[in-house]
Amino acid sequence: MVHLDRLKKIRSLMHEQGIDAYIIPSSDPHISEYLPDRYKCIEWTSGFTGSAGTLIITHDFAGLWTDGRYFVQATEQLAGTGFELVKLRTQGSAEYAEWLGEKLHAGSCVAFDGNLASLLVAQSVNNTLQPLGFVINGHVDLLDPIWENRPELPQVKAFLLDEKTTGQSTESKIADVRKLLVKNRAESHFISSLDDIAWLLNIRGQDVPCNPVVLSFVYVSAEEVILFIAPDKLSAPDIDTLNKQGVKVATYNEAFSFIKSINTTSILIDPKRTCFAIYDSIPVVVNTIIEKTNPSTSLKAIKNETEIAHIRQTMVKDGVALTKFFKWLEESIHTEALSEISIAEKLEGFRAEQDGFVDISFNTIAGYLDHGALPHYHATPESNYTLKPEGLLLVDSGGQYKTGTTDITRVVSLGNISQEEQDDYTIVLKGTIEGSQAIYPVGSKGYQIDAITRRPIWATLRNYGHGTGHGIGFFLNVHEGPHVFNPTNVDIAIEEGMITSIEPGLYREGKHGIRIENLVLSKKYDSSIFGDFMDFETLTICYIDTDLVNKALLEKTHIDWLNNYNQWVFDQLSPQLTEVEAAWLAKKTQAI
Repeated sequence: MVHLDRLKKIRSLMHEQGIDAYIIPSSDPHISEYLPDRYKCIEWTSGFTGSAGTLIITHDFAGLWTDGRYFVQATEQLAGTGFELVKLRTQGSAEYAEWLGEKLHAGSCVAFDGNLASLLVAQSVNNTLQPLGFVINGHVDLLDPIWENRPELPQVKAFLLDEKTTGQSTESKIADVRKLLVKNRAESHFISSLDDIAWLLNIRGQDVPCNPVVLSFVYVSAEEVILFIAPDKLSAPDIDTLNKQGVKVATYNEAFSFIKSINTTSILIDPKRTCFAIYDSIPVVVNTIIEKTNPSTSLKAIKNETEIAHIRQTMVKDGVALTKFFKWLEESIHTEALSEISIAEKLEGFRAEQDGFVDISFNTIAGYLDHGALPHYHATPESNYTLKPEGLLLVDSGGQYKTGTTDITRVVSLGNISQEEQDDYTIVLKGTIEGSQAIYPVGSKGYQIDAITRRPIWATLRNYGHGTGHGIGFFLNVHEGPHVFNPTNVDIAIEEGMITSIEPGLYREGKHGIRIENLVLSKKYDSSIFGDFMDFETLTICYIDTDLVNKALLEKTHIDWLNNYNQWVFDQLSPQLTEVEAAWLAKKTQAI
């Protein structure tokens, strides 16, 4: 009933202000994927907790537009809220704008809060609806007046990382960004995205769950760099360090007044990572607004040798934690009352024992039985399954360490596996191996790796509805651009030093889900008269369960890769384990 009441109050305000449709994106002023509690507007309004979606409210309809990762979850969470699920055909697209154009008449007013909508979203709405005679108002916040006890912005301290950790100084990173600004003929640059700021200034924080970022904005020009951040977020020594690096420090709220008063002829902003309110505040004196991906996004995607060395060490720590967890799970399933929630907490505990652990990198997906078929499932007290010694368990998890970020998915058998489950598992494993073994020409794009990975899965008339891989940060966001491995025609080449996940899957709704995920490093391979080629180094160090493998479905190359990988896992981890743990892992990594 609480969400019905909130919907009623929103519609009352819409009526008072002459608004025919109100748009609520899943975002904040920094266009973040994961949000501080203050900006969890979709969850507060509708009860939906997924990380991607858009609410549309009219006077006679309320809907959530989201993609296939969340269809089952949204159906369950929206029941009785007054909101209906509307299934997106294309992930990330603004299909609701077309729907509004069909449902409402010319002269209708469509409103949204420009602090929450990216410039790209605002442009999609404007470009679709203005030609139809709609009135668009991007400066309306209908939630704040009715949101009682709305959470304040977090006040946790931020901190700086030293060059021994990052491998590159703040001054050097700023210089690299300035070079790209010159290349793009931009006099200035305004950065809203928190991971770009964290990378540029070697700063980390705890303002967003699972992502070590701090709420802030940054302005860069040839003459100055200004960090807009809440007072008291930084210690006096850290402020002094930033000042010596050429960075001025101003208060967080000053960013909005500053952008209105900038005196520059051109400014570069990222339309995907800048909110409409910031864009709309740029004064007319700025003759040219260059809309391009933040230069720092491409720079931070290529990890330097120091970062790569740290992440290799981090993978050993993470692998030790995972080994201890899966050993505990196998032994405890017969003796303890285990649930999806309790095992996620246990896994976090094993990671917390590792040196340098800071936080999990996202909410652990522990999906038992049919919950494994929900790619972004997160157990709640209401949905929480009790585990039994039968069926498949999917565990997708990761850690934030001071020396790197991890993300891994494994599926294990708890007992009594069907032939269908075994075959599905083996087919997905073939995809993981094919992607991991890929050799590809310099300049190849992510959609090519996506197709290579899917090939053995497609060959069995199977498929999965999400991308094959995403970039990952260095002690930063677990999802990082600009490159992706998915079917879309993203014109971003795979470059040496990029770290990406390879995570094919297979999901049978109401039955089970399978996903096998490793992180890989793109690197030089060899050259021939036909050009230069690259391949991947697998970084993730955790055994792949062979109990589920139907060997008859694998070719010799797949079997060799699996045996070599599991042997490498044992060699890397056994020196860090107890004698009993190493003996257990030796059995798990035996060649098939």
